[in-house]
Amino acid sequence: MPAGKTSPPAVGKVSPPPASAASTGSPAASAAGATASAGAGGEDDGCDHTMPISPDEIAVYRYTPEGGSLSLIVRYGNWGCGTPDSDGAPFETVGKETYLPMNQAAYVTVTNPVVASTENQRIGVQEFLDWLEAHPDSGLVFRYQLGADGAVDRLEQVFTP
Repeated sequence: MPAGKTSPPAVGKVSPPPASAASTGSPAASAAGATASAGAGGEDDGCDHTMPISPDEIAVYRYTPEGGSLSLIVRYGNWGCGTPDSDGAPFETVGKETYLPMNQAAYVTVTNPVVASTENQRIGVQEFLDWLEAHPDSGLVFRYQLGADGAVDRLEQVFTP
């Protein structure tokens, strides 16, 4: 990574990753307690608002090379309920932003708006970091896998229209 390359600083404070999230890829324990809620007006909207936190999907906001290693700044979440007139369900984040270490040789695929395609296209990690720097706090949703070292070694954007 070139010297001096960092994402813009966060507006709020970012909490350090919990040991369990960094080692297992599981969301922070505080995020696991999502609560149920009814639809607008309190009536049952037919949607399950108690869905568990997605174990392999994150919303990516920024990155940092602090501490000599690359980390994504992410929030865990789950898929909410789409409305009949929407293109799909939204990814609803929960809990605080946290760090997720990333391998600098990770396999990364992206779609719109990073590349002009609705199909995943492979790009290099530095190209992805450059895009994050130019578009902080985008909250794009990615499916990820951790390597044996506990760092992200595969990051694939989930296309959301």
